[in-house]
Amino acid sequence: MNNVSDTVYEKHSGLDHYDGKMIRIVDRWEQSFTGTAIHFNRDYMFHEYGWEEEGILINGCIVRAGDIIDIEERPGLSILRADQLWQRAGAYYVRIQAMAKKHHITLRQEFDEHDGSETRYIVVTDQDFPIATARMYPLDQKRMMIGRVVVLPEYRHQGIGTMVVSECEVWAEDLHYEKTVVDSRENKVAFYEQMGYEVCDEAVKGETFRCIRMEKDL
Repeated sequence: MNNVSDTVYEKHSGLDHYDGKMIRIVDRWEQSFTGTAIHFNRDYMFHEYGWEEEGILINGCIVRAGDIIDIEERPGLSILRADQLWQRAGAYYVRIQAMAKKHHITLRQEFDEHDGSETRYIVVTDQDFPIATARMYPLDQKRMMIGRVVVLPEYRHQGIGTMVVSECEVWAEDLHYEKTVVDSRENKVAFYEQMGYEVCDEAVKGETFRCIRMEKDL
């Protein structure tokens, strides 16, 4: 039980209620996870991991019941594979509001040659209002680039950025790509390392940020 009190464990047992629902979890290390929950019962957790408690799989991470401090449903959140103009407009809105304005990036710089016909966009909405996004485009037949990962400031530190990147990875795998690649800002390398990315090239100074290329096998 990881020395977590029985009171905390009992509070968050019965996790099957959250299976298939959009939720937010805060664990005892104050990490936040937001995404669609997949419930693992005690038998599965013990068989696979040797843990005698329920768990939730969320964005590729397993959170044990005893490690959960808070859990809430987020029914207003939706994650979209943007294939319509109005959905893509949401992606552009988030990028302008949260990146272009903050870092004084011109529209010509922000919307470059990679915002083209082969580009795919993820958009997260809260009550139909766009709050986060990412874009992805093929580098070659095996590798998909993920970029422009942006979350509105008021929605940060809730695990939404992780949810966006995870959905990009799932989509890339659905399209039969073998790797995902990111050009991470230097201050975001640890974020991507936690998601399984490894540095594969030296830092390069771009037009706006100094970035490090990282990749992950799908």
